[in-house]
Amino acid sequence: MTSVIRPFIPATAKRLLPNRWDLIAFPLILGFLLFATTGIQGTWAPISALQTEPISLDAANLPEYALRTTLRMLAAMFASIVFTLIYGTLAAKSRRAGQLLVPILDILQSVPVLGYISFTVTFFLALFPGRVLGAEFAAIFAIFTSQAWNMTFSFYQSLRTVPNDLKEVSQNLRLSGWQKFWKLEVPFSMPGMIWNMMMSMSGGWFFVVASEAITVGDKTVTLPGVGSYLAMAIAQKNLTAVGWVILTMTVVIIIYDQFLFRPLVAWADKFRLEDTMSQAAPESWVLNLIQRTRVIQQILRPFGKLLKKLARLRLNISLPRAIHTESHSGVSRGLDIVWGAFITLLVGYVCWRLYSFISSEVGLGETFKVVGLGFITLIRVTLLIALASVIWVPLGVLIGLRPRLAEMIQPVAQFLAAFPANLLFPVFVVFIVHFKLNPDIWLSPLIVLGTQWYILFNVVAGASAFPNDFREAATNFHIKGWQWWRQVMLPGIFPYYITGAITASGGAWNASIVSEMVSWGDDKLAAHGLGAYIAQMTAAGDFPKILLGICVMSLFVVLFNRLLWRPLYAIAENKLRLN
Repeated sequence: MTSVIRPFIPATAKRLLPNRWDLIAFPLILGFLLFATTGIQGTWAPISALQTEPISLDAANLPEYALRTTLRMLAAMFASIVFTLIYGTLAAKSRRAGQLLVPILDILQSVPVLGYISFTVTFFLALFPGRVLGAEFAAIFAIFTSQAWNMTFSFYQSLRTVPNDLKEVSQNLRLSGWQKFWKLEVPFSMPGMIWNMMMSMSGGWFFVVASEAITVGDKTVTLPGVGSYLAMAIAQKNLTAVGWVILTMTVVIIIYDQFLFRPLVAWADKFRLEDTMSQAAPESWVLNLIQRTRVIQQILRPFGKLLKKLARLRLNISLPRAIHTESHSGVSRGLDIVWGAFITLLVGYVCWRLYSFISSEVGLGETFKVVGLGFITLIRVTLLIALASVIWVPLGVLIGLRPRLAEMIQPVAQFLAAFPANLLFPVFVVFIVHFKLNPDIWLSPLIVLGTQWYILFNVVAGASAFPNDFREAATNFHIKGWQWWRQVMLPGIFPYYITGAITASGGAWNASIVSEMVSWGDDKLAAHGLGAYIAQMTAAGDFPKILLGICVMSLFVVLFNRLLWRPLYAIAENKLRLN
């Protein structure tokens, strides 16, 4: 009787051998790298290639176009994360800096994407003369402007509402400012941050048409992408091509939901603020796959150790004393006066320059007309945000408290949030023209079509981050019905709702530009409002009136935020934080 002698493999060597999970994960990773490399190669081509290879409505080109658009959106997302961590931290940790940075953020989110493109495209094209890369950077920056403000508001809200007991624990552990940021503040903000990243990614689709068709003077640079494909399909009234765009968007959203956001949501669940484990934690097959691999885990482990070491560095990074937050000395009060005077002079100077330019180029009569149009759009935005809140707050709580339901709803919500209003232009134009309806009323829903999801995603994030301990306590005390909503859930999600409402309101003003004036081929409809005014002046190339419209829109957004949303934000920070 013979025995089979198996070779002895040391344990250290065995860890270097791939298992069956590695054999599944490696092709996926290599495929992603291959597709990314293929998409990036086109950015180094000469810009003349865009004229020699115009956009084609052949559906066979859509996979390549979808790849190029997705890479632009991911690049913009990376830039948005970096901007969020820097800008949001400075605005939240410094009272004096916040007095300037938060209003600037209000203005930035109110400036239309078309406004950014008008000023930045020449700069980016000049950075890389004769190359497609310059136009790519211009498109990425335009998408960045549709993503960054929402994420920054979310991160700012999280930093301002960190529970006081967690702050005391970090002080007792003698964490440095650097350690506190990475060990407490960033993890605390993760659930809301990731849901807002999903919203920002989806919101980028709303303006992808404007970002991929860039006009410089009388010259238009059209980048290969889903947005430019959609613009051509609308111009040619090609319903078949529009259908292919919808199918392509659905596939792309499912892919990045499964491979990016669902793993992030499952990973961020460990940052929930509670003592007891949630009943049903979100899961991701991609995250489970990576955790079960052997070789890939060995490759990733050094990077994980490096990140942990960086987070544990005892770097005492603090803000300059001149802009520091908490101080009540005489010197601090003197600095407050000087800082307030500086901001007042800066705002006064900017207002004077704008007044001089507008009064000389446009006239006060036109200014009063545009202000009146602004009030019309204000009424639309206010009514639509109120209606969206009534609908999506209860549904957002229902989804957020049920992780399994959230997993099923997540890709659907992302698709609906990503669904560009442009795709509904044919339906609305044909419907309004056929029944001879009033565009002032029936074009209004297009304004909130893309921005209502800011409310839903932030409420879902708030309900997902709501401590399970508090829910169990409410159950034990038999708190039900309206009392449960009034005393438990609404206070718990209120800071998240305010963040969503602010970004939804600013986004609605922005969306009014493409929603109050729509077209389907040669058929054009326009509603009375500030958005339609800016769209008409942009089409006419009247730069002074474009600037007037943007200034009035920014003024309305800032005043609306100052008079309504900021006082509510203060209530959320001071009375409704989890202590």
